[in-house]
Amino acid sequence: MVDTRGSDNQQAAMTEAQFMAQLKAAFAQMPNEIPIYHFVNPGRDDVFAQTNRQIVRVFRELSSKITFREYNLDHELARKWQVTRSPTLLIAPETYQIRWLGAPMGEEGRIFLETLMMIGMGQSHLNDESKGVLQKIAEPRAVKVFVSPTCPYCPQQALNGVQAAVERPDIVSLEIVDIQANPGLADQYSAHSVPQTFANEVLTGMGAQSQELFCASLKKLEPQTVFIPEVDAGLVENDVVIVGGGPAGLTAGIYAVRSGLSTAIIERDALGGQVATTPIVENYTGFSQVGGKNLVDIMVSHALQYTQIFQGEEVIDITPGDPIVVQTSRRKFHTRAVLLATGASHKHLGVPGEKRLSGKGVSYCSTCDGPLFVGKKVIMVGGGNSAVTEALHLHHMGVDVTLVHRRDKLRAQDVLVGHLKEAGVPILWNTEVKEIQGDSSVASVVLENNQTGERSTMAVNGVFLAIGYEPAVALARKIGVAINEEGYIQHDRHRTNIPGIYSAGDVEGGYKQIVTASGQGAESSMAIFEDLINPYWQTKKGA
Repeated sequence: MVDTRGSDNQQAAMTEAQFMAQLKAAFAQMPNEIPIYHFVNPGRDDVFAQTNRQIVRVFRELSSKITFREYNLDHELARKWQVTRSPTLLIAPETYQIRWLGAPMGEEGRIFLETLMMIGMGQSHLNDESKGVLQKIAEPRAVKVFVSPTCPYCPQQALNGVQAAVERPDIVSLEIVDIQANPGLADQYSAHSVPQTFANEVLTGMGAQSQELFCASLKKLEPQTVFIPEVDAGLVENDVVIVGGGPAGLTAGIYAVRSGLSTAIIERDALGGQVATTPIVENYTGFSQVGGKNLVDIMVSHALQYTQIFQGEEVIDITPGDPIVVQTSRRKFHTRAVLLATGASHKHLGVPGEKRLSGKGVSYCSTCDGPLFVGKKVIMVGGGNSAVTEALHLHHMGVDVTLVHRRDKLRAQDVLVGHLKEAGVPILWNTEVKEIQGDSSVASVVLENNQTGERSTMAVNGVFLAIGYEPAVALARKIGVAINEEGYIQHDRHRTNIPGIYSAGDVEGGYKQIVTASGQGAESSMAIFEDLINPYWQTKKGA
């Protein structure tokens, strides 16, 4: 066997060098200076402050337009700009009101880069609909976006905030708050699930939003869930529109284009679906162990070599016909086939306190929110692969976690159960959560032994839920796609009851595995290709 490690390293080095060269060329074209100010506590030179220096040093080497100055919190400039926390990064504070509380590590690194580029160009890159909403805001908006370096949804929301602050520097001030560096501030706002967005001290966003919804929420000072564009933002004509950017949708996009079909993937949230929030994947062919987000990045990079991906757009309506009309929050598509790969969403317990304390200690993503609970006591509810994987993830990062399962045996794979035993994570068998208690955040849970009926109260700081998923079929129901008794899309080899509408992945039910969803994505694309060549509905009509 040939050892290719040397050539792989050389290739990676060349790719990095090319990327840095492209960045340098891009910064050279920017008309604006990018002054960065770093404020620190002289008695606390922590890892966040050190990281800020390292990150900015890399960018300073790319352009002389980037300047960096560091001051202590007692400096007059700190008083001028009302900086009270260490470390804090201010970016072009004479022009924009953008500050980073903590350090742009992990997932946030690329948002920091995009922030520098937007300020360098003086352009927000918001679409016309979002700009129109912001122009209607007359009063100041003080925005806080709480983020975590491990959260795949946070970059989108942080970018929304930066774009709004660049577009309307006269009224929008932005603080991006790293919950690892500022756990006390997260506690103050009960922001125990990220991303969370506050404007003028009012919660305006739970989770990532499209830029239109973000701006609409700023305008109305309350979370918005639907945005209807006032005007059509252009028309795209192609062969296939794929709704959903998880493993099924991404794989389908690759296979569709390789079959000669012009294709677009539309994803309203983070690409990768559930995989993006999975700490470690150990059962995907070719990887003995890989981080969920890393696997998603590989999939997305591969798909982008073939097809265009419209991220941050929501499909509002689909009108079957010839052509099929797909209306999103930003544009309209005329297409010959639509693949619904909308996946599934987290199941809820449905107990008192769950909804009220969601984001305030109740969490569905250990990857996103786990860092805030280091050194604290939480429970993980569930008994499958996801629950055990996430319990192990919390345990290894230093969270005091107990697994709560309603049965007397775990449903997870044996190898995961073995890891759990080795880690010494305690398990409460035959136990169900009956209530989640707390005022502004989770303080305790009421547990019931379903064998004896005995109830007890356990003091905890957080409740993580991994009890399965419900298929995301709202769009399918809206357009008349048949749903089976279990709530999944009814299909015959990925063909639904509506000609030209197909399905793939978790929204169909069956084995909810990454490799299964990817396989179904490939199958569905080949079915679409065959049908577009020889439409089965026309054959039936003429028979």
